Amino acid sequence: MRLTTDEFIRRFLIHVLPDGFHRIRHYGLLASARRKTNIAKIRTLLGAETTNQDDPSTAEVIPLTLREPCPDCGGPMRIVEIFRRGQKPHSRAPPRRQAA
Repeated sequence: MRLTTDEFIRRFLIHVLPDGFHRIRHYGLLASARRKTNIAKIRTLLGAETTNQDDPSTAEVIPLTLREPCPDCGGPMRIVEIFRRGQKPHSRAPPRRQAA
């Protein structure tokens, strides 16, 4: 389908919300603040065993490693911290030899 520039922009702007409005993307049983209680209720209705995610497992924790080797020494690089967009990391990068 070919559209004129004006028609394309008009159709595109139909999907843009005005300032101050938020698009609701998630809905259903897993969307609200009652997610944990909903999941627990679903599990009891289904007769499934409940697993407690708060208890630390007794299995050995293996650190995650990246596929790329360290560019400096060639050893495996381990993931030290994972942080989300906009979150400030708690750790800092090691100093570089070139900067010293």
